[in-house]
Amino acid sequence: MEDSSSHDSKGKWYVWGTILTWTLSIPVIIAIFNSLREISEQKATGVGAVAGGLAEGYVTFSLILAFVLPVGAIVLLVRSLSGTHRMRALLSVLYICWCAFTLALASLFAWFYFTKLP
Repeated sequence: MEDSSSHDSKGKWYVWGTILTWTLSIPVIIAIFNSLREISEQKATGVGAVAGGLAEGYVTFSLILAFVLPVGAIVLLVRSLSGTHRMRALLSVLYICWCAFTLALASLFAWFYFTKLP
């Protein structure tokens, strides 16, 4: 009996971790599109133009969400790992890697925005 309730809670953690992961991806996608649009409009080149546009996008969508959502998603997805569901475990690991990558990008852009742009 306890095994089935534990299995059910792991499924819920997986669903919520997946939702947080995809919610996290929305600001990244919007920031990339805005950055590319700004570059094409201003005919700008170089890493500074790309990083400045992405940093502006992150400030718009709040740096707090860029740090809280990946950590919450990682915690939920790690708790949902199960040896019996191999596909769910594989997707959880992929989502955890994506959240770690997004967390690293958020840290990089926060550092760039607060140290290099002013």
